[in-house]
Amino acid sequence: MPNLILASNSPRRKMLLEQAGLTNFTVRPAQGPEPLAADLPPDEAVIQIALAKGQEVAATVARGDLVLSADTEVYFDGALLGKPETEADAIAMLSRLSGAKHTVYTGVALFLDGKIHTGVEATDVFFRPLSREEIETYVKTGEPMDKAGAYGLQGLASKFIRRIEGDVYNVIGLPLCRVAELAKEMGVQLF
Repeated sequence: MPNLILASNSPRRKMLLEQAGLTNFTVRPAQGPEPLAADLPPDEAVIQIALAKGQEVAATVARGDLVLSADTEVYFDGALLGKPETEADAIAMLSRLSGAKHTVYTGVALFLDGKIHTGVEATDVFFRPLSREEIETYVKTGEPMDKAGAYGLQGLASKFIRRIEGDVYNVIGLPLCRVAELAKEMGVQLF
């Protein structure tokens, strides 16, 4: 198996790879700004961002290294909800998601010796109605501040989610099945 390089600073992506049995990989996040892709459909936007992150890192690795990059965004009511910039922003996002269905998109890109394979996963998440107090209490924990849509399924916000339709790992930040399929297309058995 080639040396795997995760082009992400996400502790959740690192954790998911480790839980899937990968322990020997390098974390090397992209340093450049994420491109703005708000004018694209959500499935295209996450691929564009994943490609930009991965291309930056792939340009610096040795031949034979496999680079994995990803981008996760929450899509609701015609808009992408990225990571909140302030607590007020997080409160506004969670207020919008309260009692409603939204879709989490993750774009994945794999780079190996000039070959690039991409894929997208979409998962529907259904929030129960949330009170203003519940939202403010959650935001004060700090947990939502580094997460698309201002919540973490695997954390304290788990009690807000009534139902999920699709890949749960996608909502956490890395659709492992899709990653394995893409790697297999490239002739690599990751898991």
